Amino acid sequence: CSFSTLKKILPILGWLPRYSLQWLWMDLVAGMTVGLTAVPQVLAYAEVAGLPVQYGLYSAFMGCFIYCLFGTSKDVTLGPTAIMSLLCASYIDHDPVYAVLLTFLCGVIQVAMAVLQLGFLLEFISYPVIKGFTCAAAVTIGFGQVKNILGLRNIPQQFFMQVYYTFHNICETRVGDLILGIICLMVLVLLKLMKDCFKTHGVDLPLYVRVSRGIVWSAATARNALVVIAATCLAYACEVTGHGYFTITGSTAQGLPSFSPPPFSETTENGTVIAFREIALDLGGGLAVIPLMGLLESIAIAKAFASQNDYRINANQEMFAIGLTNIMGSFVSAYPVTGSFGRTAVNSQTGVCTPAGGVVTGVIVLLSLAFLMPLFCYIPKAALAAVIICAVAPMVDCSIVLKLWRVQKLDLLPFLVTLLFSFWEVQYGIVGGVVVSGFMLLYNIARPKLQVLDHGVLVVELESGLNFPAAEHISEVLFTEALLVSPPRSAILDCHHVSNIDYTVVNEIRDLLRQFKSRNVSLVFSGLPASVLEVLLAADLPGLKHTDSLDSALQFLSVDCGVNPIGISEKREKGAKLALAIS
Repeated sequence: CSFSTLKKILPILGWLPRYSLQWLWMDLVAGMTVGLTAVPQVLAYAEVAGLPVQYGLYSAFMGCFIYCLFGTSKDVTLGPTAIMSLLCASYIDHDPVYAVLLTFLCGVIQVAMAVLQLGFLLEFISYPVIKGFTCAAAVTIGFGQVKNILGLRNIPQQFFMQVYYTFHNICETRVGDLILGIICLMVLVLLKLMKDCFKTHGVDLPLYVRVSRGIVWSAATARNALVVIAATCLAYACEVTGHGYFTITGSTAQGLPSFSPPPFSETTENGTVIAFREIALDLGGGLAVIPLMGLLESIAIAKAFASQNDYRINANQEMFAIGLTNIMGSFVSAYPVTGSFGRTAVNSQTGVCTPAGGVVTGVIVLLSLAFLMPLFCYIPKAALAAVIICAVAPMVDCSIVLKLWRVQKLDLLPFLVTLLFSFWEVQYGIVGGVVVSGFMLLYNIARPKLQVLDHGVLVVELESGLNFPAAEHISEVLFTEALLVSPPRSAILDCHHVSNIDYTVVNEIRDLLRQFKSRNVSLVFSGLPASVLEVLLAADLPGLKHTDSLDSALQFLSVDCGVNPIGISEKREKGAKLALAIS
C-alpha cells in the first residue's frame, strides 16, 4: 500500500505531474493523425471480422481511454487489427452477440493472466511461428478483399474455397467496383511512396520546401481517410443520381452504442434461446487462441517501439491494460482488440509524447459515431478493400525464408507448418506451429549434446543441462560405450554445464553406479556445481565419486583403478604439436 505500487498499477501517475504544453501540442497532433488513420481502417477491419462496419468504430475508442490510464508505452494504440479481425471471423460466424461475448471472455482471461503473472506463456510461441502466421494471415486477408475489388458476391470465407470461387465467378466482375478499387490502390501506394521519400526532414532546406514537404507528408499519413472520403463522395453522387455503379456498405446503425453488460445468451429469430454454455462451447478454441494472440501482438509491438524510442514497458501491466480494455469494450458492443502496428507507427512518427494522444484519437472516433454514421453507408466496399490490402501487404515477408535457411534451417519446419495450416484454418496453423516448436524444444532437452572423449578412460562431457527426459539417453551412452565393451572401462561424466537435476536423473544415476560396481569399474562425476552436488549427496547414493575438475578425476582413476589416462594438458599439448606440424 504505497505510492510506488499505485504508480505501477496506474502508470499515468508517473508522467502526468511532468506534463507540459509542448507535450500537449505533440499529443494533439499525433492523436488527430492517428484518428484520421483509424476511422477508415477500423471500418474496413469490421468487414474482415464479418460484422457490420459500425462495430469497427465501437471497438476503436475504449482502448484509447483505458490505455491512457493503465498503459506503459507512449506509442501503442489499441483497437481492431487485421489479424485479430481474421481470428474473430473464424469463431463468431457473423454474429455480433458472439463477438461481444468473446470480447468479454477474452478480457477476463487476459486480466487473470496478468494477475497470475502468466506472461511467460507467450514465450513458447517462437519467432518462426509468428512469422508463418502473420504471412499466412496477410495473404488470407488480402485475397479475401479481392472479391470486394471485383464486386463479387456470395464468396465463401474458407481460403481455398474463396480462391476457387473468386476465379470461378470472375466473369461477374462489376466494372465500377474494379475501376474504383484499382484507382484507390494506386493512390494509396503512390502516397505511401511519397511519404517514404520524405523520411528525412532536412532542416537546412528553405522554408517553402519544408512547408511543402509537411503538407505532402500529412496528406500521405492521412491517405486512408482521404481515399475513403473521396470514394464515398463519388459513390454518394452516383447514388443520388440513380446510378449504382459501386457496391456500397449499406445501412448502418446510427449514434453511439448503448453502455450495457455483454449478452450472456441469444434469442434467435425463431425464438430459440442459445444459453451461455452453448455459446462458450461454440467459441471453443477461440477462448485460448484469441487472448494469447492479442497479448502476443500487442506486447511485441510495445517492446519494438520501446526499444526504438529508448524506454521500457511492463509486460504484465500491458496484459492488464489490454484485458481491461476488452472487458470494458464488451459493454459498448466491441469485438476483441489488440495493439495495432500501423497506427502505432503513425503515432510514433508524429512525435507523440504520452499515452494522452490516444484520448484525442478516441474523441475523433466518438465524434464519427455521433455525427458521421449516416454517411458511412455510402462508403464503397472496393475503397475499404484497397485500404485493407495496403495495410496487410507489408506483413508478407518473403525474405524470412532465406534468413531462416541461412541461420537455422530446422526453424523452417515450424514456419512452413504454421504457414500452410493457417491457409486451412488460422487457429490450426498457430496450434500446429506451437506443437512442432514444442517437439523440437523437447527433443533438444531429451537428446542433449554429448562429447565423448578418450583419455585412456571414457570421458562423456555434457554440453547442456541434464533433465529427466535425457536420463535414459545418457544412461544408454554410458552403458554402451563403457560397460558393453570388453573389458569394461571406467568412465567420467563431466557435469560442469549441468545447473539442475531431478529425482528421475538421480534414480538413473543410482542404477548406473550399481552396474559399474558390478563390473569392477568406476563412474566418476567431475565439475558438479554445488547445488547439484547437494542433491546427489542428499540422495545418499552408494559408491558416488566426484571431483572438482576433469584433471582431478583422471588422476583419481589413475590411482584408484591403476589405469594410465592421458591428462587434459597432455591432450592439449599433443593437439598443439599436431597443429604446428600441419602448419
